[in-house]
Amino acid sequence: MKKTLLATGAAFALLATGAAAQTEVTWWHSMAGELGAKLESIVADFNASQDEYTVVPVYRGTYEESLVGTIAAFRANEQPVLVQVYEVGTGTMMAAKGAVYPVYQLMADTDQAFDPSSYLSAVVGYYSDTDGNMLSMPFNSSTPILYYNKTVFEKAGLDPNQPPRTWEEMEAFSRQIISSDAASCGIALSYAATWVGTENFSAWHNQPIATLENGFGGLGTELQLNGPLQVRFWEDLKKWQDEGVFNYGGPAGAPEAAPSFYAQTCAMFIGSSASRAGIMANAKDFEVGYGFQPYYGDVEGAPQNSIIGGATLWVLRGHDEAEYKGAAEFLTYLSSPEVQADWHQSTGYLPITQAAYELSQEQGYYEANPGADTSIRQLTLNEPTSNSRGLRFGNFTQIRAIFDQELEANLSGAKTAEQSLNDAVAQGNQILRDFEAANR
Repeated sequence: MKKTLLATGAAFALLATGAAAQTEVTWWHSMAGELGAKLESIVADFNASQDEYTVVPVYRGTYEESLVGTIAAFRANEQPVLVQVYEVGTGTMMAAKGAVYPVYQLMADTDQAFDPSSYLSAVVGYYSDTDGNMLSMPFNSSTPILYYNKTVFEKAGLDPNQPPRTWEEMEAFSRQIISSDAASCGIALSYAATWVGTENFSAWHNQPIATLENGFGGLGTELQLNGPLQVRFWEDLKKWQDEGVFNYGGPAGAPEAAPSFYAQTCAMFIGSSASRAGIMANAKDFEVGYGFQPYYGDVEGAPQNSIIGGATLWVLRGHDEAEYKGAAEFLTYLSSPEVQADWHQSTGYLPITQAAYELSQEQGYYEANPGADTSIRQLTLNEPTSNSRGLRFGNFTQIRAIFDQELEANLSGAKTAEQSLNDAVAQGNQILRDFEAANR
């Protein structure tokens, strides 16, 4: 009996020693539902793979809610070690001097093997400084692609295996679809005024939307998205909407756009590559095709490359050495080809490294899932330029809301496309000046 008690006591002592030795690394994220469940399974696998660290994932609401909460937590000295921040918050995070521990510096300080060149340049370029140093770790990156209804195309007499390449073909195909009664609408867009219709549209045509390399060059950047090409596109959207070719699905992510594609009201939809799983689940009675974003065929240099959306993981200051070692080890784990390939194949997000992409090829994923590599081929079509590397603006969420308001003013006929874009630039630049003054 005595031996049993001694053995039990020793076991508890060992457990207590083991538990005390583990360092917790808190991670605030914004992934709910199936994505959140997948994220937690990755964390559980990491925690089970070693016994020094325990990563604790905590859902903190939407990206905007999480960012606001993080700022408040930092002021109260209650910030997590890791926080997931969407791409439009990059400028705000960079301006938070003293709050951020740059990833490239963290990996060097903790002696983690880290090769920035192994990451897709179109992904990491968005989150690097002007010297090419990675500031945050890409995690869930996506880019807009074209989805089209092959069944409707066939009914309309179009080749179901040939997606439209240009906006001229998008318009012509739409008119043929509508006139043949195969569907009542041609085009639906998510983020019509912002991520798809302005930011990716401009990058895809190698056009700037702001000075100083779209904001990468400093806080003094000024919007210039009211060029002739952007005006032409917004004029076309107005014309196509009035003629039933284009169905405006609402501001921001356009909550009515994807459903109009599911219901076969609209034959073509441009949305996030990460929407692929949802689209496949909702495409009950038709076959889905995939294509690159369209471009105007008479624009020299187009198409260039698309830009990403999604989020990265930022490391925050104010923690001890053990927590940072755990964070660095976890980021290394997240970037491994096996974890990235699994995340990419399970969610539709891009693999962030070339090795993860090649592993997916070796595993036969793209052969079994035609179109699943469209986003990667589009993103890496050409080496990014200063116009297609990404965007970096402070308070960009507020600026995007102005883009939405101005596109709606154009579509309603209250303003011309040029007036709307001029007003978007003027209002957006005022927000940029306010941000610059607050962060000098």
